Amino acid sequence: MSVYHQPPPRPARDARHSIVYRNDAEFSGWPFYCGLWRVGNSDLVAGFKRIPNSYRGANEVSHENLTYRRGDLYLIRSNDNGATWQSDNLTHVHRLDLTAEEILAMGPRDYRAEGPLDFSSPDTLLMSGAVPAFLKPDSQAWLRASTDGGRTWRRHILLPMGGLPSLSGCGSSMVRSDGMNLIGLAMTTEEGWVNRPLVYGSRDGIEWRFLSFITPKGDEGSAVSDRSVPFIFGAIRQFYPRLIELQDGSILASVRFQREARDVIWTDVYRSRDGGLTWSFLSRVTDWGAPGDIVQMQDGRVVCVYGYRVNPPGIRARVSEDGGASWGGEIILRQDGGSWDLGYPRVIEHEPGRLLCIYYMNTADDPIQMNGGVRHIAQTIFTPE
Repeated sequence: MSVYHQPPPRPARDARHSIVYRNDAEFSGWPFYCGLWRVGNSDLVAGFKRIPNSYRGANEVSHENLTYRRGDLYLIRSNDNGATWQSDNLTHVHRLDLTAEEILAMGPRDYRAEGPLDFSSPDTLLMSGAVPAFLKPDSQAWLRASTDGGRTWRRHILLPMGGLPSLSGCGSSMVRSDGMNLIGLAMTTEEGWVNRPLVYGSRDGIEWRFLSFITPKGDEGSAVSDRSVPFIFGAIRQFYPRLIELQDGSILASVRFQREARDVIWTDVYRSRDGGLTWSFLSRVTDWGAPGDIVQMQDGRVVCVYGYRVNPPGIRARVSEDGGASWGGEIILRQDGGSWDLGYPRVIEHEPGRLLCIYYMNTADDPIQMNGGVRHIAQTIFTPE
């Protein structure tokens, strides 16, 4: 039997940091559930949330308040492989005060009138979320599709409930090797304190159906939490499934496991060997740090990047040489955060052997401080070793 042994955390090799988008009058965040793609013309396209913010008091950066405040989802584009981003030419994708009734008024709950989606095209992008809010007992999952690399978008549709009490999207979509598109979603129980990650699938983009639960029945856990806080900040177990298919055909799902939303969170990985029909627990990636985005590099290694919300706060990564079954020591991308309020990364292979990840960040040396610096979208390009 092998004995657990890890080297101490080490700095990333050749890490280069830069700002993707910053506005000192906004809270910009959470690209994990918005998306990061390389589209057909090789542009990079990234999504994130923008909320007007004055940074004049603690309430301005309180997540309990931010959850219910007006803010929208936008896309930003780079046509030089991430060297610069077009911050003056954002694409609006979703209005966060949109209601289910407004979505239903747009048309039917599927894309039959618009026609099928070509999932083999790198210009076919999907975004998903929830109305009236994410991970609520009354959440309904919405979906939007683009067929031109994110420049224009089809109308919102509501995904079928599939007999579930509620349904939330989190922006996770992948194409299986046989052409099926799989979307990672989560249900929330009627009392609001238990979640369970799951998968929907579609072969044509017109209709979407429930496919499978990722975690076993009964593994949702019971909340051990101060129930005076909103549901999403309590001990609500697994959510934020992020799906990728490996070169051997197996599918991995990273899942956020939560005991306390600010720092007692970690990333688990589940694996399916039958195309997402059934799942089993594979590994725990982090001591603390979630949600974790995962990517398989051309050389076969799997890398998980995550926000690190304990001191010193920042962004970290781990590498797996065996398809996610075990993980190497922590790689410190940066540890200059001004508070725990950072992370939610997305990651792609930027060029052979190099990764680009985007995330939301605040820094300890920011001249504007309110429980951390201005929340902005940043990126790191690094070599995972």
